Amino acid sequence: MEIPYAAQTLFPLIWPVIAVVGALIRTRKNPSPRARLEIWQRWWAVAALGCGSLWMVFAFLGAPGVMADVIGFARSPFQFEIAFANLGLAVMGFRAASSSATPRERITIGLGAGMFLWGALIGHVYQWFANGDHAPGNTGGVLVCDLLFPAMVIIFARRAQRLAAAGQPALV
Repeated sequence: MEIPYAAQTLFPLIWPVIAVVGALIRTRKNPSPRARLEIWQRWWAVAALGCGSLWMVFAFLGAPGVMADVIGFARSPFQFEIAFANLGLAVMGFRAASSSATPRERITIGLGAGMFLWGALIGHVYQWFANGDHAPGNTGGVLVCDLLFPAMVIIFARRAQRLAAAGQPALV
């Protein structure tokens, strides 16, 4: 069974969509800006960074041949390393979702995730233009996710720092 190119390239976007929909549903009746922001941070950390990265662990370990085809590369031991790098991202995402995670810790998690994912983004774009790699796992949704997963963790955490500095009441 052949999965259409558009479905393959857009699939990674399921994780930020889940995060946005979950956060919108949970915040619709909450009047506190700080509480709404906390909900957004947790949904983004769990659904996008945590579950999105955990999915990559299972995909690279469970179906390395399929993943090699999807990203347009030859199968290699490097995929095992990518799986475990994603496991580290998943653990960081789940930690960032903790109620005890501070904004500073979340910024650090976002920066750590960014070092890997933004590097991957540069690599995908390079392969796209230098080698004509238009495989669904090298272009499209993966580019958006590589950019947004860490960026949004950092943006939400910075916003939480600003709200705290502005004297917003503490969360209960």
